[in-house]
Amino acid sequence: MIAVRELRRATLMDMLRVKEAKKLIRDNRRANGRGFLEYREITIKTNVIEKAYGSAYVSIGDTIAIAGIHFDVGTPFPDSPNEGILISEGEVLPTASFYVEPGPPTEEEIELSRIVDRGIRSSGMIDLSKMVVVPGEKVLKLFIDFNILNDDGNLVDAASLAAVAALLTTKYPNPEEVIDINNAQELSRVKRIPLPVRDVPITVTTAVVEGRYLVDPCLPEEAAADAILTITHTRNDEVCAMQLLTGELDYNQFFDILDIALEKSREIRRMLLSQVGWSDD
Repeated sequence: MIAVRELRRATLMDMLRVKEAKKLIRDNRRANGRGFLEYREITIKTNVIEKAYGSAYVSIGDTIAIAGIHFDVGTPFPDSPNEGILISEGEVLPTASFYVEPGPPTEEEIELSRIVDRGIRSSGMIDLSKMVVVPGEKVLKLFIDFNILNDDGNLVDAASLAAVAALLTTKYPNPEEVIDINNAQELSRVKRIPLPVRDVPITVTTAVVEGRYLVDPCLPEEAAADAILTITHTRNDEVCAMQLLTGELDYNQFFDILDIALEKSREIRRMLLSQVGWSDD
């Protein structure tokens, strides 16, 4: 996301916002009066897309993401004949930001999709073995599609949280009834059962600005950051994915951020599960 961040520095308004963000932080303050380790207000709504198998709307402050889940049938990959297929794709809509133009996915959008996918895949959130119709021949393909509706920074956490919330509320086609199904249209009429969810990964992004740690950086704080690290934890407090979005961290900074991300992931997971009413019992 470095190219986008550099672009955001290009205008006078951008530079003034970055300067103000740094000044606030030097004065031990943040915009909107929140603490350095405090998220903006988080809103989660599920089942917001009627035709999706599962969906979620998430806002973190003024950053808004929406995710939808759909399925198709296909042939398994040769190296995983007994597993279904998981594909994550995302887009920042041109209406979400002054810095985004219509066209094919940018490097930043591809990176965002990979980070969302990696957190879900590496955590083992979905039991893909339960999506096999005929071993080695036919499986279900699970698609996670998300869009950024408004960009005010920290797209990774918003997109990841929307994808996870959508999956938690997804009901998928019963594989036992998919033997003779060959396309998505036919699949939509198959009886649906709860998705086999095994974990609830939570992604937390932390920026280093003026030597201070800031969780959930807003747009000016991202542009002002010396480094930004995103970390995904499982329910067992294990790190399953991480990505350094920009800059460099020393040894102490890295482990400080690990501790911060762990505590914030627990907090956000509790909030998410209470709102969606999900249980693995």
